[in-house]
Amino acid sequence: MSTQIRIALDAMGGDHGPSVVLPGAAKALERRPDIEFLLVGDEARIAPLLAQHPTLKERSTILHTDVSVGMDEKPSQALRRTRRSSSMWMAIEAVKNGKADVVVSAGNTGALMAMSTICLRTMAGIDRPAIACMWPTMRGRSIVLDVGATIGGDAQHYVDLAIMGSAMARIVLEIERPTVGLLNVGVEEIKGIEEVKAAGRMLREGAFPALQYQGFVEGDDIGKGTVDVVVTEGFTGNIALKTAEGTAKQLAEVLRGAMSSGLMSKIGYLFARGAFQKLKDKMDPRTVNGGVFLGLDGVVIKSHGGTDALGFSNAIGIGFEMVRHQLLGQIRDSLSQSDDVRIAVAAEMDARA
Repeated sequence: MSTQIRIALDAMGGDHGPSVVLPGAAKALERRPDIEFLLVGDEARIAPLLAQHPTLKERSTILHTDVSVGMDEKPSQALRRTRRSSSMWMAIEAVKNGKADVVVSAGNTGALMAMSTICLRTMAGIDRPAIACMWPTMRGRSIVLDVGATIGGDAQHYVDLAIMGSAMARIVLEIERPTVGLLNVGVEEIKGIEEVKAAGRMLREGAFPALQYQGFVEGDDIGKGTVDVVVTEGFTGNIALKTAEGTAKQLAEVLRGAMSSGLMSKIGYLFARGAFQKLKDKMDPRTVNGGVFLGLDGVVIKSHGGTDALGFSNAIGIGFEMVRHQLLGQIRDSLSQSDDVRIAVAAEMDARA
């Protein structure tokens, strides 16, 4: 694989468009000078901002379109209205056509998933894609998926999520055989919906070579970092993600109010500000910005729509690492190694039913 990695950026995506995307790309380039960028969007808006970053300009090509997908558009509406002419679609298509190795967008999540699935298709052996994100924990970081791509799923879907999440964990967590847990309402094997219990049996009895199944985990285990990969379906995962984001903001506001409530509190803050800064840095969502669309035949990264340049640069970094460590190849290898196990366990479970 070439040392040069080309990243297609949906320059018009997100709440702020080029005013965040370009500075974010410039920051990413400072850390990874072997990146090239394909900036997809309105050249009249991109060019003046690009001129402010000479090094980025040397490493970038503009692909012009003045059509963009609105943040509040329904995916079906965006597909009908813009389809192949939008910056989002054209950035994804660049990956399909081999003109870019990965696409990064802060745009409409539903539209990005719909367009990516239609344009890139799913990988062989995967029925439905998922969004995986990094989650700060007491032990470091974990991978949580699915956080919003698809709702519900059968036991095989949960197993596929475990396999794909483990492949991502090997890259970002640098763990050869990551531990995996299924998110459930309790750790006892008799608890939960039938699909989750069946997936648990498949993962436990299968002895999958690319992962270590630890059993069921509960909601508080996510923050504890009990396992390296937490598997759930998109409805539950998205609620968990939004709850965690809201709790982090609430905690920050409570601490800010407490530290400024009186003279002694302010003095106490001066002594403890190093610890508070460490807490702030650990919980800063910008440091883990960048959801990975897993299961597609191409690498797609979703940045938070309201992030700043630092957050967007981190999303670019995630995309860079996924390509550099050959995420798609790792997922394919894991699926191939697991095929016989999955078939055998599924057949045995059917025979028992």
